[in-house]
Amino acid sequence: MFRVASYNIRKSVGTDWRRRPKQILDVLTELDADIVALQEVDRRLGDRLSSLSPSLIAEMTHFRPIRFGVRPGSLGWHGNTILVRKDVELLRRKRLVLPALEPRGAALADLQIGDLKIRVVGMHLGLVGLWRKRQARAVLDQLASLEEPLPTVMMGDLNQWNTEGGCLAHFAEDHHVIAPGLSFHSQMPFVSFDRIITSLDIHVDAAAVHSSERARLASDHLPVWADLSLMGADGDQKRRDVAMSHAY
Repeated sequence: MFRVASYNIRKSVGTDWRRRPKQILDVLTELDADIVALQEVDRRLGDRLSSLSPSLIAEMTHFRPIRFGVRPGSLGWHGNTILVRKDVELLRRKRLVLPALEPRGAALADLQIGDLKIRVVGMHLGLVGLWRKRQARAVLDQLASLEEPLPTVMMGDLNQWNTEGGCLAHFAEDHHVIAPGLSFHSQMPFVSFDRIITSLDIHVDAAAVHSSERARLASDHLPVWADLSLMGADGDQKRRDVAMSHAY
């Protein structure tokens, strides 16, 4: 079993409108995850520096960041990055380009956790419903084009207000869509913007919103997490069936 989490950190700006990266790192430590997808990790203006320094991440947590940024001081690809435990091996990383009115992208990493090889995608979809659907389709199409199909976890801030339809309908065609709970706004959660999506060969053992006192102050989103395990031979067959369905 392994734990994944997704967290929109709003450039490390808390609900008091003060930038406090250490508070974000404290929340990440509380999550005790193996893999975390972060959204809005970089500042939006100027050189788009990361709001979390790699040295501080290494000092305060059990994580190391996977660099997706194209600028020297950035960690994210359009704000998206992935943190992994220091003993998790990075096999491949890839920036996914998404259609958008505003700059949007997704970050992909193939990872080795012990004997498990998995694919993780972190994403932050747009504010307009039509573009969210196009972005979901673009993510799925790019995944389908990869040579080696792997057990896959997609997660992030989807900006989807309803619980079905919209971009979720595209993801639900061949995946499990998990809504761990109400994650926005952190002070008074009323909508499930943050989702975790898995391929059919992954079993969801548990999932929830992390709503500690620190988390309610650190960002306007609460982090979401899920404990996952692979299904073995049955899961392998499901993955092959999905891959074959996209081949025609």
